[in-house]
Amino acid sequence: MAGLRVRHRKTLALDSLDLTLGTGVHGLLGPNGAGKTSLIRVLATVARPDAGRVELLGEDIAGRRGRAGVRRRLGYLPQEFGYYPGFTVREFVAYMAWLKEVPAARVPAAVERAVARVGLGDRAGARIRTLSGGMVRRVGIAQAIVNDPALLLLDEPTAGLDPEQRVEFRELLRELGATATVVVSTHLVEDVAAACTGVTLLDGGRIAYRGTPKALSLLGETSGGPGDHPIERGYTAALRAHRAPGAREAV
Repeated sequence: MAGLRVRHRKTLALDSLDLTLGTGVHGLLGPNGAGKTSLIRVLATVARPDAGRVELLGEDIAGRRGRAGVRRRLGYLPQEFGYYPGFTVREFVAYMAWLKEVPAARVPAAVERAVARVGLGDRAGARIRTLSGGMVRRVGIAQAIVNDPALLLLDEPTAGLDPEQRVEFRELLRELGATATVVVSTHLVEDVAAACTGVTLLDGGRIAYRGTPKALSLLGETSGGPGDHPIERGYTAALRAHRAPGAREAV
């Protein structure tokens, strides 16, 4: 993407953003209002930018045909996702597979595999309304991966997951990132440190830092700033450097 600009009324959510992402797990960090969800929504083709060019999976999403082509190869979990509480887990994930145009003959196996990968194989026949919040979140992850997406977008996917489930989810992310482009928007920097191959830190709609989790941790080790973990200190140091007087003009 190049020159990406998104405006919400009078607020500039993304300001002339240039970003290229390849295969791997990419962590998207930033404070509230940094533009993370705005970026995820554009990548998911549910929101259109006010300016700039976005190419996903070789398709320019400015046109209807390009967006349709991308959506068949896309997996998306928003912060708040809609579902039918009366559906079973299996029925809902199968319905989402149908919406994504997964061939009918492949749907049953795809559904069982997706549900098993998020640890809900024993609850596949349960009504969604009977599940805990963490389980519902895992249903959301299952529907996002049921079509084996080439581009997977996850907005705060670990919300509601307990520590054991988060560890299992990180393992799944690493597995998915071996063959797909995975973008994870999160406030939990420890998830980024454990599972991501790259990290992009947004602040005020612009990129404050881009690099590897290891490099961000090293920045934290030398900064001496606040935080319980080097990557947390690196996060704070990168934000402060980006916000320093004259920093934006120097970019």
